[in-house]
Parts: sequence; structure tokens; C-alpha cells
Amino acid sequence: MTAVEPHRHFHDQLSHVKVRLLTMSGEAEAALGLAVDALLERDAAAAEQVIASDRVIDDMEMEIEEMSVNLLALQQPMARDLRMLTSALKIANDLERVGDHAVNIAQSAERLAQAPAIAPEPEIVEMARRSREMLSDALEAFIRGDAAAARAVCRRDDKVDALHRSVFRILLTHMMEDPHTIGAGMELFLVSRNLERVADLATNIAEDVVFLVEGKSIKHHAEDRGEALAGGGRGA
Repeated sequence: MTAVEPHRHFHDQLSHVKVRLLTMSGEAEAALGLAVDALLERDAAAAEQVIASDRVIDDMEMEIEEMSVNLLALQQPMARDLRMLTSALKIANDLERVGDHAVNIAQSAERLAQAPAIAPEPEIVEMARRSREMLSDALEAFIRGDAAAARAVCRRDDKVDALHRSVFRILLTHMMEDPHTIGAGMELFLVSRNLERVADLATNIAEDVVFLVEGKSIKHHAEDRGEALAGGGRGA
């Protein structure tokens, strides 16, 4: 075997990790979309399909984790390849959690399908749209290695947080005015909370893309703190 062949074999395996990660992202996005559709259409069968398919996403996470850990242990990659594998581990975990939130939404959809009809607040519909778009755009940024697009995803998280706070205030008002809506109102609040968490996970993935491309952490505003420290150093 020539010296080139192990290197080629490693990058073939690395490409396979990426392919499996993209397949997993497709499954997570589909589960989230179907869960939201089940909620809006009061479709208990669709909700059950989301719940039943969660095992597929869980299995994919374990597969990606095993492949990535093996490559880290056996190949000892450097620089961007190392960042790729560590990012793959984190993104796979985030996608598995997206699947969990899709299941939570589906379970709420099942319970709401059995309850007196209550229309989801427009803010929840908007949260669903924005969260799904953030997740899709974060994964697209990963595919393209586009740090600028990933940063743009991070900036959109505040809007989803604001919608979540608005949903809480609206539902609380409804429940205080009519105690018969408390059960449905609490389910819709749980849906809102899960959508807010999906947006957070999309932000996590986008932050990992920046780390992958630039080797720079922007989690917890680390970049802003670094700039502040650099500014202080220059002024001294």
C-alpha cells in the first residue's frame, strides 16, 4: 500500500460521515415538518408516524458517533479534518435532539387532536416556519462551508425567542379569561417551547459551522468577548 492510499481511505471515510450526517439532517427536518403539520391539521396518524420514526434518527446518531470516534482514535487528524469530526459529533447530537423535539410536538398534536378544537396562535405558526427555516439554512451553510450564512442564522434566533415570549403572554391571557382552555393552552405552550429549542439547536449547528470553517468559537458570544479583550489590550 502506498503512502497516498491510507490518506485517501481516511478522506473516503470522512466523506461518508458527512453523507450520513446529511441523511440524518433530512430525517430530522422531515420529522419536524410532519410534527408541525400534524399539529396544524389535527392529524393523529401523522403524529404517530413521527413518534414511531424517532428510532431511525437515534440510530443514525449512534452510527455517526461510532464512525467519528473511530476516525479520531485511529487516524489522529489535524486542523480542519479534526474540526470536521468534532463538529460532526456535535451536529449529530443536535439533530437527535431536534428529533426529540419533533416527537414532543407530535405528542402534543395527539393530545390536541382529542381536545375541543382550538386554533394555534399565528405566532406559533410563524415560530414553526422560522425554526424550520433556521434549521434548513444552518445545514445548508454546513454543506457549503459558508460561515457568513451560518452567522446570519445565529442572528435570527432572537426573533424566535421574542415570538415564544409573545405566545406565553397570549396563552396566559386566554387561560385566565376561560379556564376551559387551560389544557389546550398548556399544550400549545409546550409546542412553542419545543419550537424555540429547535431554533436554539439550529443556532448551535450554525455556530459549529463557523468553528469548522474559521476555527473560531462564537458560542456564548465568545467572539464579542475576544474583541473586547483585544480592544482593551490596544488601549493599554
